Amino acid sequence: MVHKKILVVDDEKDIVELIAYNLEQEGFTVSRAYDGHAAWEAVKARKPDLVVLDLMLPGIHGFELCKLIRRHGETEKLPVIMLTAKSDQVDKILGLELGADDYITKPFSVRELLARIRAVLRRSEGRREADFPETFTCQGLNIDFQACMVTVDGKKVELSSREYRLLQFFTRNPGRVYSRDQLLNHVWGDETYVEPRTVDVHISRLRAAIEKDKENPKYILTVRGIGYKFADASKQI
Repeated sequence: MVHKKILVVDDEKDIVELIAYNLEQEGFTVSRAYDGHAAWEAVKARKPDLVVLDLMLPGIHGFELCKLIRRHGETEKLPVIMLTAKSDQVDKILGLELGADDYITKPFSVRELLARIRAVLRRSEGRREADFPETFTCQGLNIDFQACMVTVDGKKVELSSREYRLLQFFTRNPGRVYSRDQLLNHVWGDETYVEPRTVDVHISRLRAAIEKDKENPKYILTVRGIGYKFADASKQI
C-alpha cells in the first residue's frame, strides 16, 4: 500500500506526539499542526490524505476549519476525523453535519483511532475509485478499466500487471509530471526496495507495447530532468 500522509492537529503537543508516534510505527507519514491557521496552511501545502482534527484550537476553531476544507474544491473530499474532548451529542451531530467523516471523543484508545483512520481511508479510496470513468480514450489508445483491456487503433495490447498499473496511473492523471520516485511510490507502493531506474525499464516496455514509434512517443512523454507524464488532457479525443 502506498504510504498515506496524515495531518494531526491539536494544541496539546503531547497528544500530537502520541498519535504521530503510533501512526509512524504503522508506516504512515505524519505532519503536525498546533493551531487552526497552521493546520489550514498545512492542508493546502502538504495535501494530506486524512486530517485528525481537534476542535478547541487557537486561531481557527475546528468546526470552522472543517467548513473551510469542505468549501474548497481541492480539499472538499479530504477525509476528516474529529478528535475532541467535546462529548456532547449536539457537538458530535454538528461535526458530522459539517462534513467530518468520523468523531472520536477524548480520552481515546490509540488502537481504536488507528482502526478508525484505516476504515475512513478505505472508504475514501472507494469513493475516489468510483469517481473515475470506466473507459479512457486518447489518440487511438483505448482502456476499459472494468475489463482491464487495452487496445491501440482497435488492436488488443497485452501488458504485464505492472505495465497496466503504470498506464492506468498515467491515464488517470494526464498532463501531470511525475518523478521516478513518485511513480515508485504510487505504482510500486510498499514493496521491497526497487531501484528508481526500474521505472525507466517498465516505461520502455510500455512504450514498446502501445506506441507506434517508442523513440518518438505520443502517449508517455519524457520531461527532461524531472520524469514522465502522459499526453496533455487537451490532446485527448
